[in-house]
This record gives sequence, structure tokens and C-alpha cells, in this order.
Amino acid sequence: MTTAQQSQAAPVTHPNAPVLPAARAAGCPFDPAPDIERALREEPITRATLWDGTSCWLVTRHEDVRAVLGDPRFSADAARPGFPFIAAGGRELAASTPTFMRMDDPAHARIRRMLTSDFMVKKIEAMRPEMQRLADDLLDRMTDGRTSADLVTEFALPLPSLVMCLILGIPYEDHAFLQERSHVVNPRSAPEDVRAGLSEPPEYLLRLVEAKRREPDDRIISRLVARGELDDTEIASMGRLLLFAGHEPTANMTALGTLALLRNPAQLARLRRDPSLTEGAVEELLRYLTIAHNGLPRVATEDVTLDGHTIRAGEGVICTLNSANRDDDVFPSGETLDVGREARRHLAFGFGVHQCLGQSLARVELQIALETLVRRLPGLRLDVPFEDIAFRNDMGVYGVHALPVAW
Repeated sequence: MTTAQQSQAAPVTHPNAPVLPAARAAGCPFDPAPDIERALREEPITRATLWDGTSCWLVTRHEDVRAVLGDPRFSADAARPGFPFIAAGGRELAASTPTFMRMDDPAHARIRRMLTSDFMVKKIEAMRPEMQRLADDLLDRMTDGRTSADLVTEFALPLPSLVMCLILGIPYEDHAFLQERSHVVNPRSAPEDVRAGLSEPPEYLLRLVEAKRREPDDRIISRLVARGELDDTEIASMGRLLLFAGHEPTANMTALGTLALLRNPAQLARLRRDPSLTEGAVEELLRYLTIAHNGLPRVATEDVTLDGHTIRAGEGVICTLNSANRDDDVFPSGETLDVGREARRHLAFGFGVHQCLGQSLARVELQIALETLVRRLPGLRLDVPFEDIAFRNDMGVYGVHALPVAW
């Protein structure tokens, strides 16, 4: 029996090991789960127990998370034996929708290069005026004759959805259909829910691929068709990944970031007084909230020693980004929101070759959303008690289900 097979056949469990996904403490919705915080303080590299009773390594410290994510000996390939899935739906999702996010180089690099130019900083910055126009239009509609609304459905969600439709070449009138179905791409859903929800978007995108072949434009899907390196199914899968990954995290960050500022009025007041803090405030909110709250999974392809711990080939690793972003050795008083902090070393977008491809887009969208809300709605406030807000604890991307606000 190989080392990898041994590690899977007889997982090591510990009576006090954190259970993943870890539950947040009631009343502390912005903080990592207590078990994750405890691991960061007491045993930054430790064993954890997954939902199905198997064991994996839990890595919580900033330095160690960077080490794992930057080391090619830790694979992102979900098909490898020992790959740790945070929930049952994760295995179904990986099998149903193989993407370059779950590939290793050179296959990962080959596909990623097809998209790199579309998300370069210069190209994204050139889109800033159009994104600002979309943000202003949404706020115009949201505030027209009203003094309250759900910020999620009327601003935070449609803004990045519309932007991604623009980038991909999806007709404006179809954005709502695809936006409504994005919630099924969730590793914490039950497997049967994942299967049921994954059918419509690919069928739509396959039809769109064929339409772009007949009438090409200069958007991503059309150019992938013109390259001729991927078949229609692969292009549709790529489009679905970009659509969902490109709008749901940004939408959740917009709403959750707004809520965090409303709960920290002194920080919100600083932004109102000095809009030049917006860019840094976005980085701080990304650090402080870290909506990829379940961590990033990897599996060792050979034995690796990390800070005195030997991780065997075939053993899974979960790197918790939210704990790494609260590491006091890197971010003193990391539990505190400080819009003036230099937070650029955060790991909210991951690290290494799999670092988020769309991070430049997300940054610009968040800067526009935050600046526009702060400037145009000086009286923005919660319209329900904070205790009544429902958080997305059961979802792969953290946030709030709704955010009733008034102005």
C-alpha cells in the first residue's frame, strides 16, 4: 500500500480537532469561527476533522498559508486521492464542473493564459467609467421615490452581475436569469441540489457559444470561440465559472463591507471625510471580512515538512484565509477594522499561481461601489435590528442574504 493510500485508509483523528466547516460564534459574524481562531493562537498547524469524519491538516497562520499555496507540492487538483472537500456538495461540484481552478500546471497555466489579458489592471481601469455609470444607474433606481431598500438585490448583486455580462458578452436582458441561478454553485449545498441546479446555465451558455460563432464580438466568450483551442462544452464551462466567480463574491463583499462600516461608524465617518481612503479601505475590508471563509483546499503530492510537521503524500490540507488575515504578526490588532491600515499583504484573493484571476476587477468594482454609496447616501443606515440580519453561514461565499437599509 502506498503512503497516499495509507493516509486515506486510516485517517488520524484527534478528540479536540476542529470540525470543518467550523461554526462561527453567535453574535460575532465578522470574526472567524472560534475553533479557527483558537488554532491560530495555540496550534497554527493542526489536524482537523471534515464533515464525513475523515481527517486533514488545518493551516491557519499567514506565513504557513503562503508557504502551502506557493508550493507546487500541494496540488489544487480535486481529482487526486486525498483532496479535502469542505462539504458533500464540493465533490459533486468538482466532478460536474471541472475548471482550471482545480487543475495544476501546466494545464492550469495554459487555460489561465487565455484569460489573463482580459483582467489586466490597465484594461480593467479603462472600464471604470462604464462601471461607474452602472453603479449610478442602479442607485438612481434604488432611491427613486423611496427611502429604503434591500441593498443586496438592488445594488450589491446586480452591479457585478451586469459587469460580468459586459465582459463575457452576455446580453444585458439575460443577466437576471443567470444571476438567480448562481446560488447553486455552492460546495456546501447537498449533492442532489448541486446536480439539479447546474443544468440550465450550461445549456444557455452552449447556445450563446453557437451564437458568438455566427456573430462574433470582442468579448471573452467570442474570443475563446475564435481561438479554437477549447470545444463548446469547455467554453461554456469557462463562461459559467467566470460569471459566477466574477459576480457573487464581489456582491457579497459589497453588502458585507457596507454592513461592517455601518457597525463601525467611526471608520465610516473617516471615509466620508476623506474619500482618498477608499482604495485602502477596500483592502482592509477584504482582509477583515475574508468571504472565502471555508479556506482553500490542497493535497500533498509528496511528503512535505512545514514548521516541524510532516504532511504525508496524499494528505489533505485546508488553508484558512480568514485566520491568516487576522494574524497579529502581520496585521497588529487584526480583529479591528481600520480603514487607514496598510492591508495589501492580505490573502483574501489567495496566493501563488492560483491567486484570483479577477482580483483587479473585484478591486475596482468594490472601490466604485463603496465610494458611490458613501458619497450619495450620507444618511445610510440599517433598516432592521442588526440581530435580524441573516448571514450566509451555510454558503461557500460568506455574506448576508439581505441587507435592508434606509437613508
